[in-house]
Amino acid sequence: MTVTALAGCLLAFAAQAQEFIPLYSGSVPNSKAADVQESGADKGVIRGITKPTLEYFKPAPDKASGAAVIIIPGGGYGVVVYNGEGVNTAKAMAEQGIAAFVLKYRLPSDAIMPDKKIGPLQDAQQAIKLVRENAKKWGIDASKVGIMGFSAGGHLASTAATHFEKAYVDNTNNTSLRPDFQILIYPVISMQDSLTHGGSHDSLLGKNPSKQDIDLFSNELQVRANTPPTYLTHAADDKLVDVDNSIVFFEKLRRRKVPVEMHIYPKGDHGFVFRHPGWMDPLFAWMKLNNWLLNK
Repeated sequence: MTVTALAGCLLAFAAQAQEFIPLYSGSVPNSKAADVQESGADKGVIRGITKPTLEYFKPAPDKASGAAVIIIPGGGYGVVVYNGEGVNTAKAMAEQGIAAFVLKYRLPSDAIMPDKKIGPLQDAQQAIKLVRENAKKWGIDASKVGIMGFSAGGHLASTAATHFEKAYVDNTNNTSLRPDFQILIYPVISMQDSLTHGGSHDSLLGKNPSKQDIDLFSNELQVRANTPPTYLTHAADDKLVDVDNSIVFFEKLRRRKVPVEMHIYPKGDHGFVFRHPGWMDPLFAWMKLNNWLLNK
C-alpha cells in the first residue's frame, strides 16, 4: 500500500472513529453518593451507571446529511443493552450519513438518586441539549436532532419527546429540548397496568406508585399537537412488551395530527432487530421522505 493510500485509509478510519463524551461537565444532577460500581461493559450489557456518557459515531464527510440521532438502548430500566441495540444501530446510522450518539444513561435507582423517576429523563434531556449546543462543532443541523429508543429505551425516548416543555436539567441557554423526530422500536409507552411492561414499570416508578405518576409517565396520555413526528415498529407476537403500546400511541398521535408511520411485523417477538437484518430499510426510507437524510 502506498503512503497516499495508507493516509486515505487512516482518514476514513478517523471519520468513523467514535468519541466518548461525558454527559455533564460538572456534578451529575439528582445524584447522591453511593457505593455503586458500573459493570458489564465487557459483555455489552451495562448496569450500575453513575457517570452517563454519549458515544459519538461520526459519518464519513462525503456521506454526512446533517441529521443526528440519540440512541437509547433498552433493558427494562434494569440494564442497558449497550452494544446490541446501541453500538450496532449507531454504526448502521453513521453508514447512512447520520451522526449517531449512543446514550449510556443512569438507570432508576434509589441508591444513587433522590428521585429515581426523573433520572433517566434528565440524561435524555441533557443529551439533546448537548448535541444541539455542539451542532456546529460536530457538523450537525440543529433542526435535525432526533431520538431513538428500544423497549424501555423507547419509553425513555418517548418521555423525552412528550415532556420537553419542562426542563429537568439546567438549561440557562433555553436550548430547545424537543427532539425533531422520534424513532421507537418495540417501545414501552404506557405505565398503565393494562399495557405496561411490569419490570420497566416497577424499576422506574416502584411497586406502588401514585396515579399521578402512573399517568405522567404514560406517554400516550402526554401526546400534544407539537409532539415530534414519529416512527414506530413492533412485532405483533411480542410477548414481553405488548404491541398495543405502539398501537395506542399511534392512535393518540394520529388524532392529534402528529405525522406518524408504523410498521408491525406479524412475527419476530421482542428484540426482533437481532433476527431481522432488513428492519432498518423502511426506517431509512421514512427518514429520506422527511428530508432528514438529504445533504445540507
